[in-house]
Amino acid sequence: MAIFEVDGTRIAYDRFADDAPSHAVVLLHAFPLSRLMWEPQTEDLRGVWQLIVPDMRGHGASDVASEATTMERMADDVHALVESLGVAPVVLVGLSMGGYVALAYTRKYPGEVKALVLADTRATADSEEARAGRYALIEEVAATGPSVVAEKMLPKLLSAKAIETKPELVVAVRRMIETTSPAGIAASLAGMAERADSTDVLPTIMVPTLVLVGSEDAVTPESDARALAEAIPNARLEVIEEVAHLSNLENPGEFNRLVKEFLTNLDAKTE
Repeated sequence: MAIFEVDGTRIAYDRFADDAPSHAVVLLHAFPLSRLMWEPQTEDLRGVWQLIVPDMRGHGASDVASEATTMERMADDVHALVESLGVAPVVLVGLSMGGYVALAYTRKYPGEVKALVLADTRATADSEEARAGRYALIEEVAATGPSVVAEKMLPKLLSAKAIETKPELVVAVRRMIETTSPAGIAASLAGMAERADSTDVLPTIMVPTLVLVGSEDAVTPESDARALAEAIPNARLEVIEEVAHLSNLENPGEFNRLVKEFLTNLDAKTE
């Protein structure tokens, strides 16, 4: 693990295969997890592609924010890290909240994005109901701690089959949630509640884009993924069967196969 400081905030990150000759790929994690959710990907993708895997502020080993952490603020953190490493333009791989950050990054720094993988995410802002739910959860976390988030979110993040048959995966996801600080959870919940609608960005994205979604994702369902793929001019949609929101963890083999195929084709186009 390495540490990068931006505006007085310490951002933790891993960097793999920094001598790899190919693209720099930045993996952006979901809420309220950490860079550890990408372990099945870093084990499989390292060596050919340079991997940069940050903890968003308020998550993992990064510093906790004292106010709402907007998607733009997270995108700025990632951009500062990328600039410090001298690896732009990059391929952004964002899942769920990580997808929100990737879209914010693309809006702010379009010339520094080489390609996108948007997994189990959406471009639209929260509905009033969803926004109210996030603020209600902030109050519950303040009263009872992160365990309430695990209880509420686990049945949405993982499929019923995974919860029944993969106890080690359930434990790992629960641990990531419960070790996220209450302040970090609250800051990200507020930031997601107030995030801008990114639908207008989609037609302006001219880089190769892969959209992935679990067939049983009830948080950001296939309809959201299809809307992304249809609105982005150079996008392809792939549905990973029998998995829910954390598709990279439930079926890492298929997730990795699709990402590797996408990156390999990107390599071929840039040779």
